[in-house]
This record gives sequence, C-alpha cells and structure tokens, in this order.
Amino acid sequence: MAYYVYILECADGTYYTGMTSNLKRRLNQHNNGSNKRAYTYSRRPVRLVWCEELASRDDAKQREKQIKRGNRRRKNALMQARLEIGDCLD
Repeated sequence: MAYYVYILECADGTYYTGMTSNLKRRLNQHNNGSNKRAYTYSRRPVRLVWCEELASRDDAKQREKQIKRGNRRRKNALMQARLEIGDCLD
C-alpha cells in the first residue's frame, strides 16, 4: 500500500504537513472541516501544493517528521523542486 506525505497551503498562507494512505479523501476531510480541533479547520480552504508517494507507512512517517522539522524556506525549496502533484491524486 502506498502512503503519501503532503503539504497544504492554508487560506492564511501557512503550511500544513501530513501523511495519509488516501490523499483525495484526506484533502476532502481538511476542506470539509470534519475535525474542529484540527489545525486546518479555521484556515480553510486549503490547497495541495506538494506531495510525495512512499512505499511504507514507516517511510512516510519518517519523511513527514523530516519535513515538519524544516522551516518555511526549506518547504518552499521542496515545493519548487517538485511541482508535479497530479501523480499523487490519480
């Protein structure tokens, strides 16, 4: 099963980094506001700006942690290097 690490840009300009096994479903959850305590709830709408497919959940968790440790400049560089997000949504 494939897992995805993704970065969302929120309406207030902040970034949210997460991981999931179903990117379309998770993106809909973020935009529908199904969890009032979630970071993205009051920052909707959100849009997908970057994603990466990984082979295992452990790999995805490790990659998510690595990205979350980075600052905004590092996340911007990551997004500039890989603009093709369509593959993650197929």
